[in-house]
Amino acid sequence: MGSKLRTSLPLTLASVLAITACAETGPLAPDARDTGLSPTLALHEASLQATPAGFIRIGVVPSATSVRVGAAGDWIVRDKATGATLLSGSGDAVTVRLLAAGEVRTRRWFQVTCSGSPSTVADLVTRGQAAGFETLTEDLGFCTRVLFGSLPVGESAADRTAFVASLGAAGLPTAGGYWQTKTVVSGESQVEASYGDEERVANNPVVLESADGIVLINGSPYRGVVEVWTNSGGTLAAINELPIEDYLYGVVPRELPPGPYGEPEAQKAQAVAARTYALANMGKRGADGYDLLTTTSDQVYGGVAAEHPVSTAAVDATANVVAVYNGTLISTLYHSTSGGFTANSEDVYANPVAYLRGVPDAERGSALDHVPSLDVFMRHANPTNLRARAEGDFEADWSIYHRWVVTWTLDEMAQALSSSFATTVTQVDSIVVTDRADHGRVRAIVFYTDAGALVGTKDGIRSRLPYFNASGTLSSLRSTLFFIEPWQERGAVVGWKAYGGGWGHGVGMSQTGAVEMAQRGRTYQEILAHYYQGSTTEVRTY
Repeated sequence: MGSKLRTSLPLTLASVLAITACAETGPLAPDARDTGLSPTLALHEASLQATPAGFIRIGVVPSATSVRVGAAGDWIVRDKATGATLLSGSGDAVTVRLLAAGEVRTRRWFQVTCSGSPSTVADLVTRGQAAGFETLTEDLGFCTRVLFGSLPVGESAADRTAFVASLGAAGLPTAGGYWQTKTVVSGESQVEASYGDEERVANNPVVLESADGIVLINGSPYRGVVEVWTNSGGTLAAINELPIEDYLYGVVPRELPPGPYGEPEAQKAQAVAARTYALANMGKRGADGYDLLTTTSDQVYGGVAAEHPVSTAAVDATANVVAVYNGTLISTLYHSTSGGFTANSEDVYANPVAYLRGVPDAERGSALDHVPSLDVFMRHANPTNLRARAEGDFEADWSIYHRWVVTWTLDEMAQALSSSFATTVTQVDSIVVTDRADHGRVRAIVFYTDAGALVGTKDGIRSRLPYFNASGTLSSLRSTLFFIEPWQERGAVVGWKAYGGGWGHGVGMSQTGAVEMAQRGRTYQEILAHYYQGSTTEVRTY
C-alpha cells in the first residue's frame, strides 16, 4: 500500500488519458526504460502507482489468453501508456488477446538505497550498469528505491555474501542494504484488440471506459474501468479499477447475503470489515498488476450483478469507516459460523494477535460451558442442531452449520486421506487428536494408517480431513471444532463419525453471529468490538 503514488482523478472518459499521463511521466517509467528494467514490469508498477486515491484494482480475470471487454452504451479503448484511442463503439464487446509475452522470472534483488534525490538515483543506476549489474528502480513517491540483481530465489547465504561483496568491489554502496524478491518480465509483451473488422496492436496495457461508468468483462457488469495486460505468469489479466466504496457494493452482498442476513447493523459490520481488509491489503498482488482477487483468497466480489439495496445502504452509512487497533488497520478475518466460540489466532494460524482472541457466541460472558463437547453432542437427540441447548448462542437460529455430523465409511476415509496426503492409504487403524485448544478446536491430529502416521495441524486439518459432500466429491471439513470417533453399527466398526460445529477458520467475526447480535439491538461498532477485542472504528481519508 505504501508503494503507490496516488492522484485523485474523476472517472470520466477523459480520465483514462489523465491516468496514462501519470503512468508515462511518473518517475518509474522513464527510469525503467533508461536502466534496463523490462517495459512490462515498468508498466505493471506504473499502473499501480497511477491508481487514483481511493481506488482499487481487482483481478476479475486473473489468467486468460483472451478476454472480451465492452459496455452496454458508448465506450472507448485507449493505449494506457500513450493515451492514444485504439477503438471506440457502442454496445457489444472488444476481444483482447495475447500476441506475445515476455519471459517471467522471479529473482532476488539487493536494495542499496531509497533516495529522494533524482541525481543520486541516476548516478547509482549509471554506475551499476557500467559494472555489469542488472538495475531496477521503484518510485515510492517520497523516494526511489535502487536495487541491483539478481540471484535465483532460494539462494544460499554464501551466494548473497558473494554478490554483496561484488557490489562493494565495484564501488557501489552496500551498508544498510537488504534483499527483496521481485518478479521481472524480460522482453516486450504485446496484445491485440479487435472489434468487428478493426484490429489494433498495443505494446502497453489497454483500457476500456464507458460513458455510463459500467463496463463488461466477459459479459458481466462492473463499475469503473477495465484494463487488460499481462500478469506475472505471462498470460492476460483483466483488471477492474474502481473506487473502493463502489467495490464494496459488490463485496458485502456476496460475503453476507442480504437474503436472509439483511440486519442493517450486521451489514454495516461486514462493510467495515471488508473495507478494512481492502485497505490493509492494497498491493498484495502487485506483481500481477492488481491489488486483490475476486475469490475467497481475498474477498468475494461480484460486481454490479451482486449489488443489493440493503448492502449498498450499509456501505454508504459507514463510508470511509475502518477498524483499527492502536491506530493501525486490523486484520479483519471473518467466517460464516463459529460453532459456539471463536478461535484465538494462534490456535488456527501461526502467531497470536492481540485483538483476535476467542470469544463466546452467546450473551453469557466468557464461560466455556456450551463450547461443543462430545458429551453434549452425544446426549442430544439431534446432534446436528442442538438449538434446544443453544441458551443464548447468537448463531443457533441463523446457521444450519452451527452443528453438523459427518461420516466416512472405512473405504471413504482411506480415499480421503489418500487424496489429501497424496499417498496410498488402504487402512486407517486409528485417529487421535493430540492437541486441542482451550476453546475446543483441534490443533493437531494423527491418522495411524498402513501408509504410516499422517499428521494434520491447525487450519490445515480441514483439508487433511475432507469429507464426501452430497455430490460425491471431496470437500474440506467445515471447521476444526469437532470430535471424531469410530462409527459402529451392531458392534462392528464400519467407519468414522465426526460431530462438529461451525463453518470456516473460526478466527475473528462470525457472520451469522453478527446477524443475531444485530437483531438483538447491537450496533455495528459493538459487533466489531466483540469479535475484534480491543479494536475501535474511525473514519479514514484515502
